[in-house]
Amino acid sequence: MTSTGLSMDMSTTAKRRVLISGASISGPALAYWLHRSGFAVTVVEKAGALRDGGYPIDIRGTAIEVVRRMGILPQLRDAHIDSRRCTFLNADGSEVASVSPSAVAGGVEGQDLEVRRGDLAAILYAMVRDDVEFLFGDSIDTLDQSEQGVDVTFHSGQRRTFDLVVGADGMHSHTRESLFGPEEQFHRYLGYCFAIFTMPNTFGLSRELMMWNAPGKAAALYAVGGNDELHAFLNFHQPDPPFDALRNPDAQRDLVATIFAGAGWEVPGLVNAMRDADDLFFDTAGQIRMPRWSNGRVALVGDAAYAPSFLTGQGSSLALVGAYMLANALATNRDHTAAFAAYERDVREFVAMNQALVDNGAATLFPTTVRALEQRNTMLRGLVTMPSATARPAHSALTLPEFAPMP
Repeated sequence: MTSTGLSMDMSTTAKRRVLISGASISGPALAYWLHRSGFAVTVVEKAGALRDGGYPIDIRGTAIEVVRRMGILPQLRDAHIDSRRCTFLNADGSEVASVSPSAVAGGVEGQDLEVRRGDLAAILYAMVRDDVEFLFGDSIDTLDQSEQGVDVTFHSGQRRTFDLVVGADGMHSHTRESLFGPEEQFHRYLGYCFAIFTMPNTFGLSRELMMWNAPGKAAALYAVGGNDELHAFLNFHQPDPPFDALRNPDAQRDLVATIFAGAGWEVPGLVNAMRDADDLFFDTAGQIRMPRWSNGRVALVGDAAYAPSFLTGQGSSLALVGAYMLANALATNRDHTAAFAAYERDVREFVAMNQALVDNGAATLFPTTVRALEQRNTMLRGLVTMPSATARPAHSALTLPEFAPMP
């Protein structure tokens, strides 16, 4: 669907028009539910096409019910990675323990899903591409709100007016910055930096993860299938966020190489592979914590509003649940102010519980001291003899309301 020939009638009889910034997870999910409720939806995405690939993500608890209601649960089950084991290694490369993934993640084997991020994005996009307008290769430059709507100027120069705008543009959201100010005031840095990239699977790994640890450092190889590609992960403790490196890929590579100099196991090979990788993603482990998620006719959803960090494993689940709850609030309340208030009221506790997972042990996978590493290893050895497959209560802490009936 293209923008040509679309009526811009903003009268009360016209469909309410919503612009969503971001076509990753929460954006297309929100678009699906809003279209179902009779909204006219446009999604703008800075990338020139749908982003494929990406590190595997988890869908758990309440989010499983969201994808079931969308009708895509069977497709996601087909795409489920079904990892068989996680093997943890000492600094010298010797084995500490080999345990089931659910025992580590606090998930429920046979119920939770792990899929490639690109697979989830592609499935969501396929659900809405014929019903929703997508503007790839463009972005929002300015937002000008009035009582009648939001006047949007796009980077391409196009100007249009919408009833509402939603920022679904990730942890480093441009929409959030333009409405609420710099990210620093909402960013809770968790003391870690990480680099993710792909490399050839020369280790013969299949559907498994191997993680090496030394105090304050971790290196992992994750084979999501039996193919020739590995996801590599280098994580390290850094008391202060390296802001300069965040904007400089060469500085990122140099910083990681310096931190891991002299490390054992296969780490030197991972560092060399990072140097050659064309898909390196480097960032800090952090959360977004905001006192409110809307400003006038503009709201935020997913990581833009409440990124929980990869340490919780709940980013995609919060994005899916948040999209459902925001769309339901807008479908139930004609007045956007009441809708945004309901969205925040009903979702905030769920978000808080999942963000708190970083304080309740999720970060113990990456100990920063010798003593903490020894305690972590003792815990892992205990899981071998007494495997835990109990879901964390936060994952299912929100019961979804029935979605507002079709208009």
